Amino acid sequence: MTVTALVSAKSCGVTTSALAMTLSSTRPSLLAECDPAGGTIRAGLFQAQITAGTGLYHLAVAERAGEDALAQAFASHLVRLDESGNRQVLPGLTDPAQAPALARTWPALAQVMRVLSDEGGYDVVIDAGRLALESGRLHSTLTPAPLLHGADLVLLVVRATDQSLALARHMTEPLRHELTDRGTGPDALGVLLIEDGPRRAHEVSEALRLPVMAALPWEPDTAAYLAGTGRAPRGLKKSGLLGSARNALGHLQAAASRRALHQKYAPTAPAPAALLAPAATPAPAPEAPAPQVAGVLQRLGQGKVDPRV
Repeated sequence: MTVTALVSAKSCGVTTSALAMTLSSTRPSLLAECDPAGGTIRAGLFQAQITAGTGLYHLAVAERAGEDALAQAFASHLVRLDESGNRQVLPGLTDPAQAPALARTWPALAQVMRVLSDEGGYDVVIDAGRLALESGRLHSTLTPAPLLHGADLVLLVVRATDQSLALARHMTEPLRHELTDRGTGPDALGVLLIEDGPRRAHEVSEALRLPVMAALPWEPDTAAYLAGTGRAPRGLKKSGLLGSARNALGHLQAAASRRALHQKYAPTAPAPAALLAPAATPAPAPEAPAPQVAGVLQRLGQGKVDPRV
């Protein structure tokens, strides 16, 4: 299926959008709350029912013990979002001071996300939080860059306001360069528009010079519930927000599939200058996930105990 990473220039509803997409998926789905600034789902939607003993930080500890330990820990630190267990979440950090410990864990975690999508048929949504820059590049500690590099799509979440667009405008070029140099290509980058404001999709696209790949309506009651600041509204399952999120996932899956086909069959004719130059060394093929990492699917299939029970 698809690995989609959501980011923002400032708090723009990334976590709420990620939750809506995960809950509305018609396939098995996983939300990985990977914001280095700390997660909010634990204290929000779960109302502090999940203790600090479950979540992202423990994967950094496990990864140091080996990839098999990481695969086992990953499965054991997921929390169900529904009774069936088809929708799950990896709760985020409880303290931003924990973020540096994850620097060497992000690449292995990116492989786990890839396995879940490609081999497990999961819709994977990564909440990568607010972007941080350092000398015009993504900050090595305050942004989980390897997760963006490995994603099929990276969506900059913006609201339909001039203020949100002004902040997001400064993030587009660093993101484009990052995905060109280290990711799956600049065409992985797009916008997820929260329709809270006067700007229309075409105006947002023109302002940011990026395609609006998906849009979600502004629905305060449902958003408040997902953020943990309000009760579940009546008719939650028929919510316009969840319905739009379900449609958005379909559009994103189609966009990711088109990208994959284009990359597979893209022309490879050399540029004229290259004909006179020595043959370049081919770029190394992406590393296949280690068997221990791939074993995460088996771990998930064995079931787990919800820590709230």
